[in-house]
Amino acid sequence: MNKTITSIAAVFAATCVAPALAQQKVNPPIATYWMSIDTASGLPTGAGGAPSMMDIGRMMMGGGTGGGANRSMRLELGSQRSAGTPAAAHDIPAGLNMGSSLPLETPQRPQRAEPREDGMPENFEKPRGRLLIFWGCGEQAGSGQPYIIDFAKLAQGQVPPGLFGRRINVQRGPSQSRSKTYGDWPNPTDSTRVAADGSLRGEHVVKGNYSPDIRFTLSEKHDFMEPVNLAQRRSGGGVNLSWNSVANAQGYFATAMGSRDGGEDVVFWSSSNSREFGELLMTWLPPSEVARLVREKVVLPPSTTECTVPAQFTAAAPSAFLRFIAYGEEANFAHPPRPQDPKTPWNPEWAVKVRLKSTASALLGSEGGMGGGSHAGSAPAQQEPQGGGSAAPAVDPVQEGIKALRGLFGR
Repeated sequence: MNKTITSIAAVFAATCVAPALAQQKVNPPIATYWMSIDTASGLPTGAGGAPSMMDIGRMMMGGGTGGGANRSMRLELGSQRSAGTPAAAHDIPAGLNMGSSLPLETPQRPQRAEPREDGMPENFEKPRGRLLIFWGCGEQAGSGQPYIIDFAKLAQGQVPPGLFGRRINVQRGPSQSRSKTYGDWPNPTDSTRVAADGSLRGEHVVKGNYSPDIRFTLSEKHDFMEPVNLAQRRSGGGVNLSWNSVANAQGYFATAMGSRDGGEDVVFWSSSNSREFGELLMTWLPPSEVARLVREKVVLPPSTTECTVPAQFTAAAPSAFLRFIAYGEEANFAHPPRPQDPKTPWNPEWAVKVRLKSTASALLGSEGGMGGGSHAGSAPAQQEPQGGGSAAPAVDPVQEGIKALRGLFGR
């Protein structure tokens, strides 16, 4: 009898609890649209807002450090609908000063292979020499530095242990390989320069024959970010970095990579409070991820405006290039809105993500200021785009980091 009562009570309890545990069914949208916005200052920028290896080589051999600020946009539309002859366009606000619309062209190129889960390319080759990793802000490096990875002791294709200190939530947007139909901008049809005085504020409309109509409005908070005005000065053998407080920045992160002439060692430093290679951090990150990394003292909080590269790094790498990122806000839109009743499935027609960052790059140790002149409130200078357009295609941050390593090691 007692067993029967116990069983009935258990069933009753399960029946009462089950609805509270029920999760709302969320179906993927028909169309997904991403706007990746960057304001880059300093060295000439390549894909993703980072200087190309060729640019870095020129800088290390005594070339100029560039200057001004360059705005770029990457627009990507992915849809689960097919179209015989795909056609789509983004109608932009008049204040952007780039005409009335930007064509989203379906690329006539082979689909790019998806990266491996460990972030390494399929044909990864073992580089030569060693990688020396420093970290932290201060004139002197902390204990246990540098962390050394000797590539001669690794098996062919083996991921170097300790190269990536933690898992980073890198966003994956629309792509040709994950969509039935895909379109992007800039493209061979249109690579119009992003106007230095343009604004993203206002109504945006995306229309195509393979997606629902998409409408959303951007406010001042989601306009182009201010340029980073980065200054450097020697300090006790190290290099002190200081920068302007960038409006709407969620946090900051800096890295430097260099070497000594004639040597095979590559030396890396990051502003993280703990060992962190940091290549995965030099791209757009969602604010929630930035907040987590600030709590873990990997990303510098938005109240920070200076950091010193340790003397041990500058001694080991007399020639080094510096990269800096200010993580911005993120806007997300979806239609129809998500039902409040968890019992009602959500079937969005479309979803939009607008993500922002402001970046800077320079030859480490070049004393003085560089950037877009935001301290003085002047309008940023327009830098000539590379390849005939102002906005270079965005790239996978993992692949770009590996390419940088392989390039520095002579691969």
